[in-house]
Amino acid sequence: MKTDASFRFERGTDPNITVYALKRAATLIKEIAGGEISSEIVDVYPNKINPFKVGLSYKNCTDFIGKEIDKKIIKNILQSLGIEILSEGADALLLSVPPFKVDVTREVDVIEEILRIYGYNNIEIPSAVRASLSYSIKPNAEQVREQISDLLSSNGFNEILTNSLTKSDYYKNLSFPEQVSLLNPLSSDLNSMRQTLLFGGLEAILYNINRKNNDLKFYEFGKTYLKTSSGKYFENNHLALFVTGRKETESWNSKYANVSFYSIKGYVQAILTRLGIENITFENSTSEMLSENMIARSSKKDVVSFGKVMIATLKKFDLKQDVFYAEFYWDNILELIKKQKFKYKEIPRYPSVRRDLALLIDKTVAFAELEKIAFQTERQLLKDVAIFDVYEGDKLAAEKKSYAISFTLLNENETLTDKQIDKIMEKLMNAYTEKAGAVIR
Repeated sequence: MKTDASFRFERGTDPNITVYALKRAATLIKEIAGGEISSEIVDVYPNKINPFKVGLSYKNCTDFIGKEIDKKIIKNILQSLGIEILSEGADALLLSVPPFKVDVTREVDVIEEILRIYGYNNIEIPSAVRASLSYSIKPNAEQVREQISDLLSSNGFNEILTNSLTKSDYYKNLSFPEQVSLLNPLSSDLNSMRQTLLFGGLEAILYNINRKNNDLKFYEFGKTYLKTSSGKYFENNHLALFVTGRKETESWNSKYANVSFYSIKGYVQAILTRLGIENITFENSTSEMLSENMIARSSKKDVVSFGKVMIATLKKFDLKQDVFYAEFYWDNILELIKKQKFKYKEIPRYPSVRRDLALLIDKTVAFAELEKIAFQTERQLLKDVAIFDVYEGDKLAAEKKSYAISFTLLNENETLTDKQIDKIMEKLMNAYTEKAGAVIR
């Protein structure tokens, strides 16, 4: 709470003013209230506070202020402030600063006092600024990493740090490059360097599930280690995401639902959007450890691979619940960011419109194919295609699945009319029927 007293006392008081203040108070009592001074002053002052001794260099004063001030002016200012000059040399002064100046204890403090009295406005602004330019590597890898860490942490993820040493048995029957093995391992469980972040994360998931913590979202920044057939070693940076258990929903009949492939895909897309990577293509891919595996590429570089961990892999860790995994190739991402150019455009003045479709399609048809058909059919007004529900069950034929897809339409120059929207949706339905064999439900 700011008061007049706090304003003064937070700046310190003169410890040697006590006797003066006592004499003044006693005098006022005697003159005004008819009091009588009955004794001499008793001053209990065991540890006397002496003036500060500070050295002042004229050169330092000039360097700090940026202007050479006449020595006579400096000495006059110091004396007017109650600062005593104990000794004087050609280039410096030894000063005695009174205790009431509690914030003047160093040379720079003395220079500040000189400048305050001399006047900041009396220091001329130089016409030329001499400075050296410093260059930093772009992008700042640590800054990018912190941005993604903040994004993931704010979405409920916990960061983990697993051991770079791992068990070589994890890689049996997998087509990885030659392992980087330790010459003198501590145990068979820590006898080689890891080639993927997956197994360390699964160990962390198992540890938590064994302690009744089943709903997990982890991320890890880490390195992998490879050895080529020619005997060269490589160290690569990766970002791994792990999602398992349940998630909260906004459904009226259920608060929780199991995480799915689209949960991990949503987090992957959020990271790519935050990084500003453009021209991304999603393609189905095969993996020895992941089913429903997809890989995202940009400018012919692999950006991220993600999918559902295979049951055979989960069995190695005695895990019985689904785990979804994504591995970002962080070195490639930093290369893409280095080359990207940011573009800005005005926020649309007119509202966007969302329309949904339910499609009954063959299981072999991927969402990426449906997304491609949509943008081929409507290139101008269609801004986004997203999947928000997938159904496969007893009510459908074994070779069929149902997709619920949303379409976002926007005209940046005017408000869309119902007639325009209906026409676009009719084109999309016809395209899906003809090109994907879909049944509109």
